[in-house]
Amino acid sequence: MTDASRPAVQLLAVSKHFPDSVAPAVEHLTLAVPRGAVVALIGPSGCGKTTSLRLINRLIDPTSGHVEVDGRDTRQLDPIALRLGIGYVIQAVGLFPHRTIAQNIAVVPRALGWDRGRTRRRVSELAELVGLEQEQLGRFPDELSGGQQQRVGVARALAADPPILLMDEPFGAVDPVVRARLQQELLELQARVHKTIVLVTHDLDEALTVADRVALLDRGGRLAQYAEPDELLRAPAEEFVTEFLGPDRSLRRLALLTVDALQLRRGAAVAVGTSTHDARALLARDGGDWIGVLDDERFLGWVRGTALAGEGSVTEQGLEAPAALVGPRSTLRAAMDRIMTARTATAVVVDEGRFLGIVTLEDIRRALAERAG
Repeated sequence: MTDASRPAVQLLAVSKHFPDSVAPAVEHLTLAVPRGAVVALIGPSGCGKTTSLRLINRLIDPTSGHVEVDGRDTRQLDPIALRLGIGYVIQAVGLFPHRTIAQNIAVVPRALGWDRGRTRRRVSELAELVGLEQEQLGRFPDELSGGQQQRVGVARALAADPPILLMDEPFGAVDPVVRARLQQELLELQARVHKTIVLVTHDLDEALTVADRVALLDRGGRLAQYAEPDELLRAPAEEFVTEFLGPDRSLRRLALLTVDALQLRRGAAVAVGTSTHDARALLARDGGDWIGVLDDERFLGWVRGTALAGEGSVTEQGLEAPAALVGPRSTLRAAMDRIMTARTATAVVVDEGRFLGIVTLEDIRRALAERAG
């Protein structure tokens, strides 16, 4: 097996029994984390999410089974060296209050013996990477907002450029608006740094949004299902998974699929200058009441079929702007919301002004049905 194909992290038949507990925290858990993937651990309280995470960097050791990082049994590795090579982000951030932001970010590079120049350059680089202003580096943690502190925590975890990043409820202490923004920033950051990330969360929407694969654990650390988000929602493996996901699985799937996954239809649309005769004929074949008007693939607006009577050509006069406009990367849930909020039958899909086609509620329904098998 090549390095590229070997999982970055593997838990192999791992169990953990704490002396003061009758039930195991984790039992016979086998899980492979692909290199460069984001894997979310989720499940009810007491399912062993955080315990499983802490087993990876040997904050605790398994009672049985073993953990491998890059193909090496972690029991054979020095725990301090192992932790210095793995980024770790926690909910409470854990910043040192008496140290500046720059000093907090520099903790691991200094522990590794980096010189001051290299450390200073890395701190500056990471500040830009996670969206911190350079002038904030001289401040102390209590001078930053909760969201900014979380960015510092991520920067500190990335400081020594570790291949693996462990995140334990990283955004759980911030409000929903900031949380959603940080989730998006994590996705954008991952697109640039390509780390292997194992993330613990209690928020199902967060797991579905940021993860490439979701590991749903039942109490006792039993792995109920390990799958890509859409597969998890589309085909729950057992009753526990179905109950955990809840009754709105279809709506959650809509938030995962994007408009560009559909076979977009052009619908009834004609160029400016098309004869009204040809426009009426196209509208009759389409079976609608409105026809779109284009100017060099730019969508200008809609004209009602009744306005196309007589002879002449389609003009830009009297057009109605589209009530629902979406982009190719809009989620199907966003497209559905636009259509229903605008009380229209069709959303127009444009990309930087260029008309790509239309999407309807029936298109969305059909897309979900086709992916149900």
